[in-house]
Amino acid sequence: MRKEPIVVQLELAKKRCRRVIERIEALPAFNNNINASCQHTLLKLAQSELSFLCRSSSALNSLSVNIGHIEAVVHILQQPFITGVSRVCKPIFLSPTTKNGQKSDSCSKGVHVDIVCTLNRKPVWILVSDRNPKYILWNQSKKYKGLKFRIEQILIAAKSSIALKPSSIILFFSNGLGSLVYEKLKEEFGAAELGLEFSVFDFNFTEDSEGEWINVLARTYQEACILEIKVYEIRHAVKAEASECDAKGSSPVAAEAEVSEDHMERNMGFSFCFLLSRMEVCLLHVKDAERTKLQNLLGGGDFINFDTTALIALISGISNGATKKLLATPEGELRQRFKGNYEFVIGQVMSEIQNPMHMELGSILSGKRGIICGSVCSEFKDLVAMCGGSNEKLRAAYLLRKLMVVPDCPSDRMMSLPTTRKLALKNKLVFGTGDYWHAPTLTANMAFVRAISQTGMSLFTIVHKPRALTGD
Repeated sequence: MRKEPIVVQLELAKKRCRRVIERIEALPAFNNNINASCQHTLLKLAQSELSFLCRSSSALNSLSVNIGHIEAVVHILQQPFITGVSRVCKPIFLSPTTKNGQKSDSCSKGVHVDIVCTLNRKPVWILVSDRNPKYILWNQSKKYKGLKFRIEQILIAAKSSIALKPSSIILFFSNGLGSLVYEKLKEEFGAAELGLEFSVFDFNFTEDSEGEWINVLARTYQEACILEIKVYEIRHAVKAEASECDAKGSSPVAAEAEVSEDHMERNMGFSFCFLLSRMEVCLLHVKDAERTKLQNLLGGGDFINFDTTALIALISGISNGATKKLLATPEGELRQRFKGNYEFVIGQVMSEIQNPMHMELGSILSGKRGIICGSVCSEFKDLVAMCGGSNEKLRAAYLLRKLMVVPDCPSDRMMSLPTTRKLALKNKLVFGTGDYWHAPTLTANMAFVRAISQTGMSLFTIVHKPRALTGD
Protein backbone atom coordinates (compact mmCIF):
# COMPACT_ATOMS: atom_id res chain seq x y z
CA MET A 1 0.00 0.00 0.00
CA ARG A 2 1.35 3.39 -1.02
CA LYS A 3 2.17 5.60 1.93
CA GLU A 4 0.56 9.03 1.95
CA PRO A 5 2.92 12.01 1.58
CA ILE A 6 3.90 13.64 4.86
CA VAL A 7 1.90 16.79 4.06
CA VAL A 8 -1.27 14.69 3.66
CA GLN A 9 -0.56 12.84 6.93
CA LEU A 10 -0.05 16.17 8.64
CA GLU A 11 -3.36 17.63 7.48
CA LEU A 12 -5.21 14.46 8.38
CA ALA A 13 -3.69 14.51 11.88
CA LYS A 14 -4.78 18.15 12.28
CA LYS A 15 -8.35 17.25 11.32
CA ARG A 16 -8.34 14.39 13.80
CA CYS A 17 -7.14 16.77 16.52
CA ARG A 18 -9.86 19.28 15.83
CA ARG A 19 -12.48 16.55 15.79
CA VAL A 20 -11.32 14.98 19.06
CA ILE A 21 -11.41 18.44 20.70
CA GLU A 22 -15.08 18.71 19.70
CA ARG A 23 -15.75 15.26 21.16
CA ILE A 24 -14.04 16.15 24.43
CA GLU A 25 -16.11 19.32 24.73
CA ALA A 26 -19.25 17.21 24.23
CA LEU A 27 -18.42 14.69 26.96
CA PRO A 28 -21.06 14.32 29.72
CA ALA A 29 -21.17 16.94 32.45
CA PHE A 30 -19.89 16.32 35.98
CA ASN A 31 -23.07 14.94 37.56
CA ASN A 32 -23.24 12.22 34.92
CA ASN A 33 -19.78 10.83 34.38
CA ILE A 34 -16.89 13.19 33.90
CA ASN A 35 -15.87 16.22 35.90
CA ALA A 36 -14.55 19.51 34.54
CA SER A 37 -10.99 18.75 35.62
CA CYS A 38 -10.87 15.61 33.46
CA GLN A 39 -12.26 17.47 30.46
CA HIS A 40 -9.71 20.24 30.97
CA THR A 41 -6.84 17.73 31.05
CA LEU A 42 -7.95 16.07 27.83
CA LEU A 43 -8.52 19.40 26.08
CA LYS A 44 -5.05 20.57 27.10
CA LEU A 45 -3.48 17.40 25.67
CA ALA A 46 -5.43 17.61 22.40
CA GLN A 47 -4.78 21.32 21.95
CA SER A 48 -1.08 20.80 22.67
CA GLU A 49 -0.95 18.09 20.02
CA LEU A 50 -2.69 20.39 17.51
CA SER A 51 -0.23 23.19 18.26
CA PHE A 52 2.67 20.80 17.69
CA LEU A 53 1.25 19.71 14.35
CA CYS A 54 0.65 23.31 13.27
CA ARG A 55 4.29 24.12 14.00
CA SER A 56 5.59 21.04 12.16
CA SER A 57 7.15 21.41 8.74
CA SER A 58 5.83 19.47 5.77
CA ALA A 59 9.47 18.72 4.96
CA LEU A 60 9.71 16.32 7.91
CA ASN A 61 10.76 12.86 6.81
CA SER A 62 8.58 11.19 9.41
CA LEU A 63 5.80 12.26 11.70
CA SER A 64 5.12 10.92 15.18
CA VAL A 65 1.70 11.86 16.56
CA ASN A 66 -0.14 11.04 19.76
CA ILE A 67 -3.64 11.83 18.57
CA GLY A 68 -4.51 8.14 18.26
CA HIS A 69 -3.96 7.64 21.97
CA ILE A 70 -6.19 10.60 22.85
CA GLU A 71 -8.88 9.32 20.45
CA ALA A 72 -8.81 5.91 22.14
CA VAL A 73 -9.14 7.46 25.61
CA VAL A 74 -12.13 9.55 24.51
CA HIS A 75 -13.65 6.48 22.83
CA ILE A 76 -13.54 4.63 26.15
CA LEU A 77 -15.01 7.58 28.05
CA GLN A 78 -17.99 7.60 25.69
CA GLN A 79 -18.95 4.02 26.55
CA PRO A 80 -22.21 3.95 28.58
CA PHE A 81 -20.86 1.53 31.20
CA ILE A 82 -17.95 3.82 32.15
CA THR A 83 -18.98 5.88 35.19
CA GLY A 84 -17.45 7.90 38.01
CA VAL A 85 -14.46 9.13 36.00
CA SER A 86 -12.19 10.98 38.43
CA ARG A 87 -8.80 11.19 36.68
CA VAL A 88 -7.56 10.99 33.10
CA CYS A 89 -4.05 10.85 31.67
CA LYS A 90 -2.27 11.66 34.91
CA PRO A 91 0.32 9.88 37.04
CA ILE A 92 -0.62 8.46 40.41
CA PHE A 93 2.05 9.38 42.94
CA LEU A 94 2.92 7.20 45.91
CA SER A 95 5.18 7.84 48.87
CA PRO A 96 8.46 5.90 48.81
CA THR A 97 8.23 2.67 50.79
CA THR A 98 10.65 1.73 53.54
CA LYS A 99 12.43 -1.60 53.68
CA ASN A 100 15.15 -2.53 56.20
CA GLY A 101 15.43 1.11 57.19
CA GLN A 102 16.12 2.19 53.60
CA LYS A 103 13.69 4.18 51.48
CA SER A 104 12.79 2.69 48.12
CA ASP A 105 12.22 4.86 45.08
CA SER A 106 9.86 2.29 43.57
CA CYS A 107 6.89 4.13 42.11
CA SER A 108 7.99 7.34 43.88
CA LYS A 109 7.88 9.14 40.52
CA GLY A 110 4.36 7.90 39.99
CA VAL A 111 2.82 5.57 37.44
CA HIS A 112 0.82 6.84 34.47
CA VAL A 113 -2.84 5.79 34.40
CA ASP A 114 -5.05 6.84 31.51
CA ILE A 115 -8.43 6.56 33.22
CA VAL A 116 -9.49 6.15 36.85
CA CYS A 117 -13.18 5.28 36.90
CA THR A 118 -15.87 2.82 37.92
CA LEU A 119 -16.74 -0.22 35.82
CA ASN A 120 -19.38 -2.77 36.84
CA ARG A 121 -19.70 -0.98 40.19
CA LYS A 122 -16.01 -1.50 40.96
CA PRO A 123 -13.13 1.01 40.87
CA VAL A 124 -10.70 0.31 38.03
CA TRP A 125 -7.63 1.78 36.39
CA ILE A 126 -7.54 1.73 32.59
CA LEU A 127 -4.33 1.74 30.57
CA VAL A 128 -4.61 2.58 26.89
CA SER A 129 -2.16 1.65 24.13
CA ASP A 130 -2.50 2.86 20.55
CA ARG A 131 0.79 1.30 19.44
CA ASN A 132 1.15 -1.01 16.50
CA PRO A 133 1.07 -4.54 18.01
CA LYS A 134 4.44 -5.43 16.49
CA TYR A 135 6.06 -2.63 18.52
CA ILE A 136 4.58 -3.74 21.86
CA LEU A 137 7.52 -5.56 23.42
CA TRP A 138 7.25 -7.81 26.44
CA ASN A 139 10.78 -7.44 27.76
CA GLN A 140 12.92 -4.35 28.12
CA SER A 141 14.90 -2.98 25.19
CA LYS A 142 17.24 -0.02 24.75
CA LYS A 143 14.41 2.42 24.02
CA TYR A 144 11.43 0.70 25.62
CA LYS A 145 11.13 -0.68 29.15
CA GLY A 146 8.74 -3.36 28.04
CA LEU A 147 5.12 -4.08 28.84
CA LYS A 148 6.01 -6.55 31.61
CA PHE A 149 7.91 -3.88 33.54
CA ARG A 150 5.07 -1.38 33.19
CA ILE A 151 2.45 -3.86 34.41
CA GLU A 152 4.63 -4.77 37.38
CA GLN A 153 4.96 -1.11 38.35
CA ILE A 154 1.22 -0.52 37.92
CA LEU A 155 0.39 -3.50 40.15
CA ILE A 156 2.82 -2.34 42.82
CA ALA A 157 1.15 1.07 42.78
CA ALA A 158 -2.35 -0.45 42.80
CA LYS A 159 -1.66 -2.72 45.75
CA SER A 160 0.10 0.06 47.66
CA SER A 161 -2.61 2.64 47.13
CA ILE A 162 -5.50 2.95 49.56
CA ALA A 163 -7.82 5.76 48.51
CA LEU A 164 -7.38 5.09 44.77
CA LYS A 165 -6.96 1.31 45.00
CA PRO A 166 -8.59 -0.40 42.00
CA SER A 167 -10.16 -3.83 42.01
CA SER A 168 -8.86 -4.41 38.48
CA ILE A 169 -6.46 -3.07 35.89
CA ILE A 170 -8.03 -2.85 32.43
CA LEU A 171 -5.68 -2.98 29.44
CA PHE A 172 -7.09 -1.50 26.21
CA PHE A 173 -4.97 -2.20 23.14
CA SER A 174 -6.79 -0.24 20.44
CA ASN A 175 -4.91 -1.86 17.54
CA GLY A 176 -4.85 -5.38 18.94
CA LEU A 177 -2.12 -7.43 20.56
CA GLY A 178 0.38 -10.02 19.34
CA SER A 179 -0.19 -13.62 20.40
CA LEU A 180 3.14 -13.87 22.29
CA VAL A 181 2.45 -10.83 24.50
CA TYR A 182 -1.17 -11.92 24.91
CA GLU A 183 -0.11 -15.33 26.27
CA LYS A 184 2.49 -13.74 28.56
CA LEU A 185 -0.15 -11.47 30.10
CA LYS A 186 -2.37 -14.49 30.75
CA GLU A 187 0.39 -16.67 32.19
CA GLU A 188 2.25 -14.16 34.36
CA PHE A 189 -0.52 -11.79 35.46
CA GLY A 190 -3.70 -13.84 35.12
CA ALA A 191 -5.12 -11.48 32.52
CA ALA A 192 -8.46 -12.46 31.01
CA GLU A 193 -10.73 -11.06 28.32
CA LEU A 194 -13.06 -8.38 29.67
CA GLY A 195 -16.62 -9.55 29.30
CA LEU A 196 -17.98 -6.25 27.98
CA GLU A 197 -18.60 -5.19 24.42
CA PHE A 198 -17.13 -1.81 23.53
CA SER A 199 -18.50 -0.09 20.44
CA VAL A 200 -16.09 -0.67 17.59
CA PHE A 201 -16.66 2.29 15.24
CA ASP A 202 -16.03 6.00 15.53
CA PHE A 203 -17.49 8.01 12.66
CA ASN A 204 -16.37 11.62 12.47
CA PHE A 205 -18.13 13.94 10.05
CA THR A 206 -17.11 17.26 8.61
CA GLU A 207 -18.76 19.75 6.29
CA ASP A 208 -17.45 20.50 2.81
CA SER A 209 -17.35 23.90 1.12
CA GLU A 210 -20.84 23.45 -0.35
CA GLY A 211 -22.50 22.70 2.93
CA GLU A 212 -22.85 18.96 2.39
CA TRP A 213 -21.95 16.55 5.20
CA ILE A 214 -19.33 14.01 4.22
CA ASN A 215 -17.57 11.32 6.24
CA VAL A 216 -13.88 12.14 6.16
CA LEU A 217 -12.63 10.41 9.28
CA ALA A 218 -13.64 6.96 10.42
CA ARG A 219 -11.86 4.73 12.88
CA THR A 220 -12.53 1.14 13.81
CA TYR A 221 -11.69 -0.64 17.05
CA GLN A 222 -12.62 -4.07 15.68
CA GLU A 223 -9.09 -5.33 16.34
CA ALA A 224 -8.99 -3.95 19.88
CA CYS A 225 -7.91 -6.32 22.63
CA ILE A 226 -9.33 -5.60 26.10
CA LEU A 227 -7.94 -7.51 29.08
CA GLU A 228 -8.55 -7.41 32.82
CA ILE A 229 -6.05 -8.11 35.61
CA LYS A 230 -7.71 -8.46 39.01
CA VAL A 231 -5.90 -6.71 41.85
CA TYR A 232 -7.85 -7.85 44.88
CA GLU A 233 -11.14 -9.38 45.96
CA ILE A 234 -13.33 -8.55 48.93
CA ARG A 235 -12.11 -10.62 51.84
CA HIS A 236 -13.18 -8.50 54.78
CA ALA A 237 -15.57 -9.97 57.30
CA VAL A 238 -18.67 -8.02 58.13
CA LYS A 239 -18.79 -7.06 61.79
CA ALA A 240 -22.01 -8.06 63.42
CA GLU A 241 -23.41 -4.96 65.04
CA ALA A 242 -26.73 -4.94 66.81
CA SER A 243 -28.99 -2.28 65.40
CA GLU A 244 -32.41 -1.14 66.42
CA CYS A 245 -33.20 -0.97 62.72
CA ASP A 246 -32.54 -4.61 61.85
CA ALA A 247 -34.75 -6.53 64.22
CA LYS A 248 -37.27 -8.57 62.23
CA GLY A 249 -37.18 -5.97 59.49
CA SER A 250 -39.29 -3.62 61.57
CA SER A 251 -39.55 0.11 61.01
CA PRO A 252 -37.79 2.45 63.47
CA VAL A 253 -40.38 5.12 62.73
CA ALA A 254 -43.57 3.57 63.96
CA ALA A 255 -45.07 0.15 64.53
CA GLU A 256 -47.57 0.62 61.72
CA ALA A 257 -50.15 -2.09 61.20
CA GLU A 258 -50.45 -3.75 57.82
CA VAL A 259 -52.60 -1.66 55.55
CA SER A 260 -54.67 -2.46 52.50
CA GLU A 261 -53.54 -1.52 48.99
CA ASP A 262 -56.38 1.00 48.70
CA HIS A 263 -55.38 2.62 51.99
CA MET A 264 -51.73 2.64 50.91
CA GLU A 265 -52.41 4.42 47.63
CA ARG A 266 -54.81 6.90 49.23
CA ASN A 267 -52.42 7.90 52.02
CA MET A 268 -48.99 7.25 50.51
CA GLY A 269 -49.67 8.12 46.87
CA PHE A 270 -49.90 6.02 43.74
CA SER A 271 -46.50 7.04 42.31
CA PHE A 272 -44.73 6.14 45.56
CA CYS A 273 -46.40 2.73 45.78
CA PHE A 274 -45.80 2.03 42.11
CA LEU A 275 -42.12 3.04 42.37
CA LEU A 276 -41.51 0.72 45.32
CA SER A 277 -43.45 -2.09 43.65
CA ARG A 278 -40.85 -2.07 40.86
CA MET A 279 -38.04 -2.67 43.35
CA GLU A 280 -37.01 -6.11 44.55
CA VAL A 281 -37.64 -6.80 48.24
CA CYS A 282 -34.70 -7.31 50.62
CA LEU A 283 -35.79 -9.52 53.50
CA LEU A 284 -32.32 -10.43 54.78
CA HIS A 285 -31.10 -8.64 57.90
CA VAL A 286 -27.55 -8.96 59.11
CA LYS A 287 -26.62 -11.34 61.88
CA ASP A 288 -23.23 -12.79 62.66
CA ALA A 289 -24.18 -16.23 61.38
CA GLU A 290 -25.28 -14.71 58.07
CA ARG A 291 -22.06 -12.93 57.14
CA THR A 292 -21.15 -15.33 54.33
CA LYS A 293 -24.70 -15.33 53.03
CA LEU A 294 -24.68 -11.54 52.94
CA GLN A 295 -21.32 -11.41 51.16
CA ASN A 296 -22.53 -13.85 48.52
CA LEU A 297 -25.80 -11.98 48.09
CA LEU A 298 -24.35 -8.50 47.83
CA GLY A 299 -21.40 -9.68 45.77
CA GLY A 300 -23.63 -10.79 42.93
CA GLY A 301 -26.75 -8.66 43.29
CA ASP A 302 -27.89 -5.48 41.62
CA PHE A 303 -27.99 -3.24 44.71
CA ILE A 304 -28.30 0.47 45.36
CA ASN A 305 -27.10 2.09 48.57
CA PHE A 306 -29.41 4.86 49.85
CA ASP A 307 -28.17 7.78 51.89
CA THR A 308 -30.51 9.81 54.07
CA THR A 309 -31.15 12.47 51.41
CA ALA A 310 -32.41 9.77 49.02
CA LEU A 311 -34.79 8.27 51.59
CA ILE A 312 -36.18 11.72 52.47
CA ALA A 313 -36.68 12.53 48.78
CA LEU A 314 -38.71 9.37 48.23
CA ILE A 315 -41.16 9.98 51.09
CA SER A 316 -41.33 13.80 50.98
CA GLY A 317 -44.73 15.37 50.49
CA ILE A 318 -43.19 17.39 47.65
CA SER A 319 -42.52 14.15 45.74
CA ASN A 320 -45.95 12.78 46.61
CA GLY A 321 -48.53 15.23 45.34
CA ALA A 322 -48.33 18.10 47.83
CA THR A 323 -46.97 20.69 45.37
CA LYS A 324 -50.37 22.23 44.52
CA LYS A 325 -51.31 22.41 48.19
CA LEU A 326 -48.03 24.14 49.04
CA LEU A 327 -48.37 26.67 46.21
CA ALA A 328 -51.92 27.42 47.29
CA THR A 329 -50.81 28.14 50.87
CA PRO A 330 -50.27 31.85 51.72
CA GLU A 331 -46.61 32.85 51.61
CA GLY A 332 -46.65 34.14 55.16
CA GLU A 333 -47.87 30.81 56.46
CA LEU A 334 -45.19 28.93 54.52
CA ARG A 335 -42.45 31.27 55.72
CA GLN A 336 -43.56 30.73 59.29
CA ARG A 337 -43.55 26.96 58.82
CA PHE A 338 -40.23 26.63 56.97
CA LYS A 339 -38.44 29.67 58.44
CA GLY A 340 -35.25 30.41 56.50
CA ASN A 341 -35.81 27.41 54.22
CA TYR A 342 -38.80 28.95 52.42
CA GLU A 343 -36.96 29.67 49.14
CA PHE A 344 -35.27 26.27 49.29
CA VAL A 345 -38.62 24.46 49.63
CA ILE A 346 -40.34 26.52 46.91
CA GLY A 347 -37.39 25.80 44.61
CA GLN A 348 -37.93 22.09 45.23
CA VAL A 349 -41.65 22.45 44.51
CA MET A 350 -40.92 24.05 41.12
CA SER A 351 -38.30 21.38 40.42
CA GLU A 352 -40.86 18.66 41.20
CA ILE A 353 -43.40 20.18 38.82
CA GLN A 354 -40.83 20.20 36.01
CA ASN A 355 -39.20 16.84 36.81
CA PRO A 356 -41.23 14.57 39.11
CA MET A 357 -38.91 12.72 41.49
CA HIS A 358 -40.56 9.31 41.27
CA MET A 359 -40.57 9.42 37.49
CA GLU A 360 -36.89 10.41 37.45
CA LEU A 361 -35.92 7.54 39.75
CA GLY A 362 -38.22 4.95 38.18
CA SER A 363 -35.76 3.52 35.67
CA ILE A 364 -32.92 3.73 38.20
CA LEU A 365 -34.67 1.72 40.93
CA SER A 366 -36.61 -0.71 38.76
CA GLY A 367 -35.49 -4.28 39.48
CA LYS A 368 -32.96 -3.13 42.08
CA ARG A 369 -32.60 -4.03 45.75
CA GLY A 370 -31.93 -1.32 48.27
CA ILE A 371 -29.50 -1.31 51.17
CA ILE A 372 -28.94 1.22 53.94
CA CYS A 373 -26.30 1.23 56.65
CA GLY A 374 -27.08 1.50 60.35
CA SER A 375 -26.09 5.19 60.49
CA VAL A 376 -28.55 6.11 57.75
CA CYS A 377 -31.30 4.07 59.38
CA SER A 378 -30.88 5.87 62.70
CA GLU A 379 -30.61 9.34 61.16
CA PHE A 380 -33.64 8.74 58.93
CA LYS A 381 -35.64 7.58 61.96
CA ASP A 382 -34.80 10.73 63.92
CA LEU A 383 -35.55 13.13 61.06
CA VAL A 384 -38.91 11.59 60.22
CA ALA A 385 -39.90 11.47 63.89
CA MET A 386 -39.08 15.18 64.32
CA CYS A 387 -40.20 16.68 61.01
CA GLY A 388 -42.37 14.15 59.18
CA GLY A 389 -46.13 14.37 58.86
CA SER A 390 -48.44 11.38 59.28
CA ASN A 391 -48.30 10.41 55.60
CA GLU A 392 -44.54 10.88 55.44
CA LYS A 393 -44.16 8.62 58.49
CA LEU A 394 -46.38 6.02 56.87
CA ARG A 395 -44.29 6.11 53.69
CA ALA A 396 -41.10 5.86 55.75
CA ALA A 397 -42.36 2.76 57.54
CA TYR A 398 -43.32 1.13 54.26
CA LEU A 399 -40.06 2.10 52.56
CA LEU A 400 -37.91 0.60 55.28
CA ARG A 401 -39.67 -2.73 54.88
CA LYS A 402 -38.31 -2.84 51.33
CA LEU A 403 -34.67 -2.25 52.30
CA MET A 404 -31.86 -4.32 53.78
CA VAL A 405 -30.09 -2.81 56.77
CA VAL A 406 -26.36 -3.59 56.86
CA PRO A 407 -23.81 -2.52 59.49
CA ASP A 408 -21.63 0.52 58.87
CA CYS A 409 -18.80 -1.07 56.93
CA PRO A 410 -16.87 1.63 55.03
CA SER A 411 -14.20 0.59 52.55
CA ASP A 412 -10.55 0.96 53.47
CA ARG A 413 -9.96 3.38 50.62
CA MET A 414 -12.75 5.67 51.80
CA MET A 415 -11.51 5.66 55.39
CA SER A 416 -7.96 6.39 54.23
CA LEU A 417 -9.10 9.88 53.20
CA PRO A 418 -8.62 12.57 55.84
CA THR A 419 -11.73 13.57 57.74
CA THR A 420 -12.42 17.25 57.03
CA ARG A 421 -15.38 19.60 56.98
CA LYS A 422 -16.15 18.59 53.39
CA LEU A 423 -15.29 14.93 53.99
CA ALA A 424 -17.27 14.45 57.19
CA LEU A 425 -16.95 11.12 58.98
CA LYS A 426 -20.68 10.37 58.86
CA ASN A 427 -20.68 10.72 55.07
CA LYS A 428 -17.55 8.60 54.75
CA LEU A 429 -19.35 5.86 56.68
CA VAL A 430 -22.41 6.00 54.41
CA PHE A 431 -20.70 6.30 51.03
CA GLY A 432 -17.90 3.99 52.16
CA THR A 433 -20.40 1.24 52.99
CA GLY A 434 -21.80 1.47 49.47
CA ASP A 435 -18.25 1.42 48.11
CA TYR A 436 -17.42 -1.65 50.22
CA TRP A 437 -20.29 -3.60 48.65
CA HIS A 438 -19.72 -2.13 45.15
CA ALA A 439 -23.21 -0.60 45.26
CA PRO A 440 -23.76 2.91 43.87
CA THR A 441 -24.94 5.43 46.46
CA LEU A 442 -28.11 7.32 45.57
CA THR A 443 -27.71 10.83 46.98
CA ALA A 444 -28.50 14.54 46.74
CA ASN A 445 -25.30 15.37 48.64
CA MET A 446 -23.42 16.98 45.76
CA ALA A 447 -20.96 18.70 48.12
CA PHE A 448 -19.59 15.36 49.28
CA VAL A 449 -19.57 13.94 45.73
CA ARG A 450 -17.52 16.95 44.56
CA ALA A 451 -15.16 16.68 47.53
CA ILE A 452 -14.52 13.01 46.76
CA SER A 453 -13.91 13.80 43.09
CA GLN A 454 -11.32 16.40 44.08
CA THR A 455 -9.32 13.69 45.90
CA GLY A 456 -8.99 11.75 42.64
CA MET A 457 -11.00 8.79 43.95
CA SER A 458 -13.49 7.21 41.57
CA LEU A 459 -16.74 6.68 43.46
CA PHE A 460 -19.91 5.16 42.02
CA THR A 461 -22.78 7.55 42.82
CA ILE A 462 -26.19 8.40 41.37
CA VAL A 463 -27.20 12.00 41.99
CA HIS A 464 -30.78 13.22 42.32
CA LYS A 465 -32.42 16.57 43.16
CA PRO A 466 -33.08 17.18 46.89
CA ARG A 467 -36.51 17.11 48.50
CA ALA A 468 -37.44 18.18 52.05
CA LEU A 469 -39.95 16.88 54.57
CA THR A 470 -43.03 19.09 54.62
CA GLY A 471 -45.08 17.70 57.50
CA ASP A 472 -47.50 16.16 55.00
